[in-house]
Amino acid sequence: MLDVRCEEPGQAPRVFSVYGFAKLDEATQEQLRQSLYCLGCGARAYFRRASSDGKAACFGSLYHSDNCPEYRPSSSSKEHEADIAAVRQAIEQEDGLSIDFDAPVRLGRKSTGHSTASSVREPQGCYDVHSQHTPNTQAKAAGQTEDTLQTPKLGLKKLLMSLLRGSELAGSDLWVYTDEVHRWRAKNLFVNFADAIPTEKGAPRMYWGTLSHADNDMNWLNPTDSREVGIGISDVREALLKRFGIKERADFEGAGIILFGKCFYTKDKKRKIIKPWSQDPKWVYLLPGLD
Repeated sequence: MLDVRCEEPGQAPRVFSVYGFAKLDEATQEQLRQSLYCLGCGARAYFRRASSDGKAACFGSLYHSDNCPEYRPSSSSKEHEADIAAVRQAIEQEDGLSIDFDAPVRLGRKSTGHSTASSVREPQGCYDVHSQHTPNTQAKAAGQTEDTLQTPKLGLKKLLMSLLRGSELAGSDLWVYTDEVHRWRAKNLFVNFADAIPTEKGAPRMYWGTLSHADNDMNWLNPTDSREVGIGISDVREALLKRFGIKERADFEGAGIILFGKCFYTKDKKRKIIKPWSQDPKWVYLLPGLD
């Protein structure tokens, strides 16, 4: 993308070329980053500055509509389409799916998950990430024979790609298993940053969207989707940078992200903070922005 529309609150819309935007001082860029939109389809867009490894500054969007004239599928688009198709199949043909938090960072893994239909419920309170319950243990505790529910098991990358491309997942009644004990309706689990609000008793959600930029120390991430939300990653920062090979702030710019985490207000209730559920980086997936 060579040009974008800028809709800064309280200002008349403007059109920026990537060359003109790149010439702005950093403070002005930071101010305008979350006000950029695709000229072709109106989707939220991002600006990624020139990187130290030689990549030129660019505009882009992970939210393009399929018929947008600015949409230029990348060389990995076939892989992305396969990811989206796997989620679509689950929505259309299955009663549920299981999230594979241990799937490889670059490549998804297909396998079968098992859960006990009678022992799972949608959590209302605290979520125990160290739960050791197994389907067999739960069935015996309930005085039942072993009767497991088989669901497709999909990694975070596939789910994120599906959400970014506007699939029905975010509004679906599909059961989504986050482990062998807990399940959620997809429409209650997946929350875009623009719709994030603190939950009752701090129950976790799968928050998703795209990133505008990070702070200088890369401890805070700013979503493209909302100015009212900040993502705190200081507790998992080093592990996250290593896991996704992030070397500089520019690597966060325009990236898609999904994380299992909690949302809460700042003390003055002017902003909302989202943090990963634990210091294990597997609860977070980053998808680099596309040129």
